[in-house]
Amino acid sequence: MSMLVDGVPATEVSVLDRGLHFGEGVFETIACLHGRPRFLPLHLERLEFGCQRLGIQPPDRDSVATEIQGLVGGVERAIVKLLVTGGEAVARGYARSGGERATRITIRYPWPHESEAPLHDGVMTQTLSMRLGENARLAGLKHCSRLEQILARAELANDPRLAEGILFSSSGNLISGTMTNIFLVRESCLLTPRIDQCGVAGVMRRVVLREARAAGIPTRECELRAENLQAADEIFLTNARIGIWPVRSVDDRILTPGPITRHLQALLKPLLNEPANA
Repeated sequence: MSMLVDGVPATEVSVLDRGLHFGEGVFETIACLHGRPRFLPLHLERLEFGCQRLGIQPPDRDSVATEIQGLVGGVERAIVKLLVTGGEAVARGYARSGGERATRITIRYPWPHESEAPLHDGVMTQTLSMRLGENARLAGLKHCSRLEQILARAELANDPRLAEGILFSSSGNLISGTMTNIFLVRESCLLTPRIDQCGVAGVMRRVVLREARAAGIPTRECELRAENLQAADEIFLTNARIGIWPVRSVDDRILTPGPITRHLQALLKPLLNEPANA
């Protein structure tokens, strides 16, 4: 593990940091292979959007790109987590004084040891009782307040076979997994939940939609409910590290990875194995 704070090797941040006190910040989890980060411009674009939405000064793109490249150069596989927080508080309370300076934290983690089986055979999932709160101002952001996901993951703790939990919103809309975006296939059309009230607009979700449209696969971002999940012919999950996980079970329902899932895996494979910039 290697860590930088504002570009300097360090292992500490201020105890007054607003990210610590309030979860005020955003982050990106970037997969890096062969010394190159995957889809870095897309990650930095989302990071900037999140900073602007929260009123935090975003970091300079070129400086961040150079910083990440320095951390992963010569490393075969790594995960980089990039966080930008509201910085050290100069006064007590929620309100900003205007004198805060954003804090940038960059951490290189080793790539986790994992089997290739989920990519081929699919993963087991469970619908969760935890519900995501709806707030259009925060929808799409990968912000630092992850309490909902922590509580959701706790529901999976008693069954190690479960790779992911599936989450609905407080109004009953299908949203995502705890760490993934979700796609359904119904009658050869690719469906994914609209991310306009809650949930994270994942970089891999964006890439999958782009590649599907380029391949002529009909796609829709729309409101989906439990009945749509049950009626799906195929289901798969995405995130920046895994690419596409086919789903082989949801609760007691058994599925088989289908042709559209396999086609999209094949389309993404070269982009994931030889990391693409956009």
